[in-house]
Amino acid sequence: AVEAVVSTQSGHYGRGELIKEFPLMSVLHIHENLIEALLTSKAYNEVQQLLVRYDDLTLPKSAVICYSAALLKIRPVSERFFSEVTSKRGLTAVQFAAVEALQRAVEFNPHVPQYILEEKPLILPPEHLLKRGDSEAIAYSFYHAAHWKEVPGAVKFLKCFWKDTFKLIPFPLEKGKLFHPYTSSTEDTDRELLPLFHEVSVYPKKELPFFLVFTAGLCLFTLSLALLTHFYPIFMGELARIGLEYFATPFAVIAEHLQALLPQQIWNLLTRA
Repeated sequence: AVEAVVSTQSGHYGRGELIKEFPLMSVLHIHENLIEALLTSKAYNEVQQLLVRYDDLTLPKSAVICYSAALLKIRPVSERFFSEVTSKRGLTAVQFAAVEALQRAVEFNPHVPQYILEEKPLILPPEHLLKRGDSEAIAYSFYHAAHWKEVPGAVKFLKCFWKDTFKLIPFPLEKGKLFHPYTSSTEDTDRELLPLFHEVSVYPKKELPFFLVFTAGLCLFTLSLALLTHFYPIFMGELARIGLEYFATPFAVIAEHLQALLPQQIWNLLTRA
């Protein structure tokens, strides 16, 4: 169906001819369909020309625009990309530009990588889409995941760098970096657009470092013990005695076995030390 939008038996349509031939299609959908058809034909130079025209800050964005721009930036560097070498030597200028383009795409729609990487099951796209939502991610991945797999190393590059985007977005996540803030109503709208059996992808939350989580849990545990000891001193004292006896029992058993196995003189030297 996409190829039918771009070419006919008599030749190829230009953008103006497409609008005349398909007046009900919006201009945005036309150039998105053109990008898809050109990527299918591996006409990467023509895709780049389209993106130069339409990937502008003043024009509406879409997952097709942002992720296609990222794919074209990744394509020159992905085939020879090795994460082990990069971690030692750092990113080159071309690799850094590819990472920036990918992070821009992920900020626009953070749900797409999980479908391309097959971390979430892909379903048929819904009839209506919500920009920056899970529904748009499903539609994009359904038609464009194959284009990523056609570029050697592109999926590996995506897997290596897409999560780093969330380290750049200010906290709380409602604040945007390159785009407008991500609205909290997106999830509710996607639930209405997508079938009930589908688990709607929620905007990835920033994960707190393990050290902070561990420290907070330890402080909370210590505070709880202090309060219980203050209000119930006798009970907590008895509980502490039982706990110490319970934990000391295995060591006592081990000591008895060692005393039976080792000669008395060596055991006396160990106990004196």
